[in-house]
Amino acid sequence: MMRIGAVFPQTEAGTDVAAIKEYVQSVEALGFDHILAFDHILGANASSRPGWSGAYQHTDSFYEPITFYSYVAGISKHLELATGVIILPQRQTALFAKQSAILDLLSGGRLRLGIGTGWNQVEYEALGENFHNRGKRSEEQIHLLRKLWANELVTFQGDHHIVTDAGLNPLPPRKSIPIWFGGMANPVLRRVAKIGDGWLPQGSPNDANKINFERLSQYLESNNRSMEDIGIEGRISLNMTNTEIQKEFFAWGKLGATHVSVNTMNLGLQFPQEHLESLSNFIKIARNS
Repeated sequence: MMRIGAVFPQTEAGTDVAAIKEYVQSVEALGFDHILAFDHILGANASSRPGWSGAYQHTDSFYEPITFYSYVAGISKHLELATGVIILPQRQTALFAKQSAILDLLSGGRLRLGIGTGWNQVEYEALGENFHNRGKRSEEQIHLLRKLWANELVTFQGDHHIVTDAGLNPLPPRKSIPIWFGGMANPVLRRVAKIGDGWLPQGSPNDANKINFERLSQYLESNNRSMEDIGIEGRISLNMTNTEIQKEFFAWGKLGATHVSVNTMNLGLQFPQEHLESLSNFIKIARNS
């Protein structure tokens, strides 16, 4: 049975902390397995950038996932805390290793890191990181993260990082944190196959995505792994009829997804009540599928 998550409606949640608490605790009470949070640090001013085509801008609200989940961990009991995705190459690696280790500890081992390389050069510029080598650099970051999470002391010298006989304290309870990759490009699929614990595909469970699943299966095989060795999380937007939602939910499972998250953003819903009503309806559909 697929594990089911709710996409936290970042851009529509507002700043009423009581409403956010109601949303989180209601999602857990409805029987969802996890919450999934998107990530953006800075929004660009589109009016000063002719031709801007980014999905988000400075008028869109975003809670930083690690900080946000520190709050969610304290008001929930069982919800897995998933990022989908956090833009890892924008972040300083040792600091992120520390932040995620502490969050995983305080949440009782509930953190799952979906990571990606992002698209917003404005953020990279402001955060002082190189946009152009972000994919390659993210692989080195993951190697270092896993060493820091697993070992009392680490010595590491890569192309972008140096750590000399130093370590985190405390370590995360599992001595590891699951790392899933988001995206559809060939380099992403190869990273999933080589070093990933899971994959977050984009789009719908259609014939085009079936091809991506087949490519991933081939890449996994070349790394002496199989689809059973990783998790896969599809996503469903609830801008469809109940019949269409049920069909898409079933299609993700048929493709091999182990998880699915549902998105209630951009439907004109009031937060939190109408989002929760939509999620409640989805749970009923999923249980009858």
